[in-house]
Order: sequence, then structure tokens, then C-alpha cells
Amino acid sequence: MPKPIRSSRRTWVAGWVLLCGVGIAATAWLNAASEPDPRPEVPVSPECAEYIADIEKQLAEAKAKQQGADGGVLAFSRSKVGAEDCSDELRDHFGGDR
Repeated sequence: MPKPIRSSRRTWVAGWVLLCGVGIAATAWLNAASEPDPRPEVPVSPECAEYIADIEKQLAEAKAKQQGADGGVLAFSRSKVGAEDCSDELRDHFGGDR
């Protein structure tokens, strides 16, 4: 029966280093390839833009009034009829990437 060829430790270590390097490179490539495409900008209707500007103004006023106050609740009600279809625009504007 022939003797098996013995490999040195250096060969085994080099093989493992090579395999780990290939695995890390493949993982990085897969992570970069799976990033979602940026969403295209959707135009906001003038009514929604006005409603968002009104909310930002109210937030700025409330922040200015409550600089030293501990806690308060700021609530918004929909008083405009045209603003009822702005939920997606409001979520995109104020929600960010959450």
C-alpha cells in the first residue's frame, strides 16, 4: 500500500488563508450586490407641500415655546380637505428611512 503524501503545515495554513480570503471577498460582493436601488423622487402635490410646510411651521413654533419645558404633546388634526391623501408624502417626509 502506498504511503499518503504528507503536506506541511505551511501548505495547510496557506490553504485556509486562501479559503477565508475568498469567502470574505464573496460576502462583500454579495452584500454590495444586494443593496436596494434608490427610490425615484416622486413629485408632491401643491396641497400636500403646503400641508407639510404648515406642519413644519407648527413644529418650529412648538419647539420654540417649549425650550425649557419638560414634556408636552403636540397633536395635529387634519383640517384641510385636500390633505387627506397626503399620508404617503407625510410618511416619506417625516419618517425618513425608518
